[in-house]
Order: sequence, then C-alpha cells, then structure tokens
Amino acid sequence: MKEKLEQLKNEARDALGGANTAPALESLRIKYLGKKGEITAILKQMGSLSAEERPIVGQLANKIREDIECAISEKATELETAALLERLVSEAIDVTIPGKLCSVGRRHPTNIVLDEVKDIFIGMGFEIAEGPEVELSVYDFDKLNIPTTHPAREWTDTFYITEDESVHLRCQTSPVQVRVMEKQRPPIRIISPGRVYRKDEVDASHSPMFHQIEGLVIDKGVTMGDLKGTLNLVVSKLYGENTKTRFRPHHFPFTEPSCEVDVQCVVCGGNGCRTCKQSGWLELLGAGVVHPKVLAGCGIDPDEYSGFAFGIGLDRMTMLRFGIDDLRLLFENDLRFLTQF
Repeated sequence: MKEKLEQLKNEARDALGGANTAPALESLRIKYLGKKGEITAILKQMGSLSAEERPIVGQLANKIREDIECAISEKATELETAALLERLVSEAIDVTIPGKLCSVGRRHPTNIVLDEVKDIFIGMGFEIAEGPEVELSVYDFDKLNIPTTHPAREWTDTFYITEDESVHLRCQTSPVQVRVMEKQRPPIRIISPGRVYRKDEVDASHSPMFHQIEGLVIDKGVTMGDLKGTLNLVVSKLYGENTKTRFRPHHFPFTEPSCEVDVQCVVCGGNGCRTCKQSGWLELLGAGVVHPKVLAGCGIDPDEYSGFAFGIGLDRMTMLRFGIDDLRLLFENDLRFLTQF
C-alpha cells in the first residue's frame, strides 16, 4: 500500500505540472482529494492491514494528502498570477494617446438675455422674486382687478386645471407681484422672471409656453415718468443707446394709465418684414401705473403709495437682442442654431 501511495504522489505531481487552467486544476483536486478520489479509495483498504501497518500507512496517506493540497494551492496561485499579468497586458492603456474632446454645453440664448436683464435691474436696486407656475385664479385674476368677463379668463385662452376655474397654469407672472405686496411693505422693487402659458397658436412670434419678466415698483411719489425712464434705460443697455422705442396708450385692468412699448424691428430696421408683420415695430411689453384697487387689495394705501408695473416677453427680447426672425427656433433645441451663441 505504501508503494501505491508513493506512486499516487508522483502521478499527482506530474498531472499538476500539466494543469494550465482553473477547471483542469479543479478536476485534479476532485480526482485525488475528493470523497471518491484516489486517496480516499486507498484509505478504505486499510482494514486489510495489520495493526502495526495501519498507523504507518495512515501517517503516510495524510502526509501525501497535505503535499497534494499544497501543490494544488501553489498551482492555483500561479494560474491567478498568470491570468492577472495577461489581463494587464491586454487591457493596457497608452496614456500618451490624445484623448477625445468632450462636447461642452453652452447657455441658451434666452438664458443669456435673462442674465443680462437681471444684471441691469439688480444694478438699479431691484430684487428677484419667484412664484408657482400652477397658480390660483384669485392671484392671477381677482387680485389683479381682472373681471370675470375678461377674455383672458376664457377656457379658450387659459389652461385650467380644475373644472371650477380656480386653478390654472399661470398666464403671466403678475401674481408674483401680488404675493410680494401681501408679504412685504413698500418700498418694493422686484422683477419676477418665469415661464407662463397661454393658448396661443405656434407661429413665428407666438408659443403656448413662453417666458416673461414682470417688474414692480411701489413707493411714495412714483409716476409714469419713472416707468418710462426705467424702461428706456433697460432698452438702451440691451440694444444700444440709439434704439428707438414707442409708447402707445393701452388698457390693462391692473394698471391705470396703461401703455404698450414697442421697439423698432432689428430684423428689418423698421422697413417691415414678417417678424414685425410689416409694421416696422415689435411689441415688447405692456406697462402702466399700478391700479389703486390692486394696491388696496394687497393692503397698501393707494393714497400714500403709488407704483408702476410692466411685463416683458423674454423670448421676444431675445429675438431682438440677436436678430432672430422666428420664435420657434428658441424651442426646437436644434444644435445648429444653439451653437451659434
């Protein structure tokens, strides 16, 4: 039996030398050390040995088992090291090869103009105010002195969310002004930029979702002259000192007196084109002196305070700023257009 064990030891050593893969090594382990392996088979025959031979053969068998286990462990380590070296060679990275350039994003032209407008108004002492886009009708209409018969309150004009018309997507950022007046005492100087929604047809100058910047000044002795001076300063800083403006009388329920402000079309230079509908002018904003009812409804004494408010179409300002002739270009996300800015 000793001869069989020695022969098994030599056989296992030779077999391990030719095992070059992990599966082959596992097969040899099972063959020699498994429950039905070669060594186990030999140990089962120990019952036929004499009492003197059993401990000697048992010690020899255990010694050979340990030797084979150590040889298998060493071979496994050798295979793992070889596999790691092979992987390091195959996955090597040449750090001297020039890398691929990543595409760097840019600011949207609308955001460029928005930041410019914010800087102008902050420089004049204004603060930035924000409010919800899903608005209550009491803030968007009632507190702005807009009667229930006004066309803006029709389902054909406004995106209502509730059947009772109490909640809708705001059609202007004016309710932000109301919320500020309710919480803050004069003097007040704010602008409120944000998205607004109206059921407009999509064309070269209209979109059902667009951006607006509304402004509000409340203080003692504020007049229409202050409004005109403020707006002319903003226009001159954005479009140049020689930019022409036109103030036209108009009517808004929340201001009295009211006006609309036009800027000479930068696309055609005032000669008439499809952008300005052949008029030579582009409507930029609506404005006026805050109606006394609006002040009183927000808890501000109209006999002591007055103010002005305005609402600017940010998208239209952007078109004027960069000479863009179609509003839809600002919403189509076409990189051929956006990468020009």
